[in-house]
Amino acid sequence: MELADLDSLDFSKAAGLLPAIVQHAGSGAVLMLGYMNRDALRASLTRRRVVFFSRSRQRLWEKGETSGHVLELAQIRADCDGDALLATAWPRGPVCHLGTASCFGDAPRTTGEHLVFLDTLAQVIGERMAGRPEGSYTARLEVALAGAGGSDAEVVAEAADLLYHVLVLLRVRGLPLERVIGELRARHAAKP
Repeated sequence: MELADLDSLDFSKAAGLLPAIVQHAGSGAVLMLGYMNRDALRASLTRRRVVFFSRSRQRLWEKGETSGHVLELAQIRADCDGDALLATAWPRGPVCHLGTASCFGDAPRTTGEHLVFLDTLAQVIGERMAGRPEGSYTARLEVALAGAGGSDAEVVAEAADLLYHVLVLLRVRGLPLERVIGELRARHAAKP
C-alpha cells in the first residue's frame, strides 16, 4: 500500500478507525490487533514502523515507543471492502505487553507456524557452518557429510526420500510432525 491508496479506504464505518491485524512477516503468525486512523496509517507507511491510534490515549501510538519492541513494517494491505487492514511486520522483541511473542500467547496456532521453525533452524545451520564455532555439532556433521559424494541432484533426491520415509514412520506410529519440530525447537532453545 502506498500513501496514495489512503483515499480508497473506508474510514467512515467505525468513527474513522480501521481494525489492523498485525502478522509476523516471516512466520505468518498473528501478533496483535490494533486500530489505525488516516494519520496512523500515513505514519506507518512513512516511518516503516507500525503506528496505531490509541483509543484509550486518543493519540497516535508507535508500537514499542516505550519498550523499544517495535514492529518494523514489511507491508500493509486492505481487505476487499477497504475497511480492515493486514500489516505484516518484523517484531523486534516481544509484541505483547505481557512479554509474549504474540498478544494471543506464545504457542504456535497452526501447523504452518510449526513448519516455519524449520526455516529458522536452516538459517541457524547456515550461521554455524559459516562461523564454525568450536564444539558445534553442526560443524562436525558438515565435515562428516563432506565426504558423501554425489551430485546436487542426487543429494536432493536422497533428502526427499529421507523426508518421505520420516513422514511415513511418524504416520505409522501416530506421531505428528509437530512433535519432531517441538524436539528440535527445545534443543535449539537449550543451546547457549
